[in-house]
Amino acid sequence: MTRLDGVEQTRGRLAGPPLTPRTAVIWSVLRTELERRDGDELTVLDVGGGTGGFAVPLAQAGHRVTVVDASPDALAALTRRAAEAGVADRVRALQGDGDALAGLVEPAGVDLVLCHSVLEVVDDPAPVVAALAAALRPGGAASILVAGQAAAVLARAVNGHLDQAVALAADPAGAAGPRDTLRRRYDAGRAAALLTAAGLVVEETHGVRVLADLLPAAVADGQPAALVELELALAARPPYRDLAAQLHLFARRPA
Repeated sequence: MTRLDGVEQTRGRLAGPPLTPRTAVIWSVLRTELERRDGDELTVLDVGGGTGGFAVPLAQAGHRVTVVDASPDALAALTRRAAEAGVADRVRALQGDGDALAGLVEPAGVDLVLCHSVLEVVDDPAPVVAALAAALRPGGAASILVAGQAAAVLARAVNGHLDQAVALAADPAGAAGPRDTLRRRYDAGRAAALLTAAGLVVEETHGVRVLADLLPAAVADGQPAALVELELALAARPPYRDLAAQLHLFARRPA
């Protein structure tokens, strides 16, 4: 795991916001990939990228980013954010949802795909992942972030919702019933199998928010740098990784 002590703001280097327990692990993996491709201007597709938390920093680093999102309000905020950052010419907003992705993007035209917190809510994740894989050029990479099932079970149990915890633990899709806001959650094996079935090769799996959601706010807010370091240290280590609120998989289309 690459340690991130700061963020470069120069062209060709990853320009990211202040690191938080929710983003540090993902930025670390992305930075390693961009450094591996040092000097290349990448074409990036950010599915569900919303207001540009990842898209704008990547554009600031010299890459071209298309953000696909179902929310016109989010895309309007993205456009403003890109303009304020001076990268409006490098960020394209495209309205659409994950289920329709295959009809929105050209095949084999993207170097890097981001798909964060999308596969939990689409109608069927398999064709979405297939569309992501098809969008990648040979050798291109995918950053996939999904909700973790184990963390959701534990969260409900410790908050006294034992019936929901039982239902969620027993459900093959990792959902807690009709009132659940997510259609599914994953463990590392199921998430990797989904990507593998689409022809991607999973290179890394990390936990995101291993401890951040379990700590009292006073502790998390009072020691943010220490918490980021701890998240980075535990992200790739089972069993900590597998108890994280989210799982981050980094995969590649074979060259």
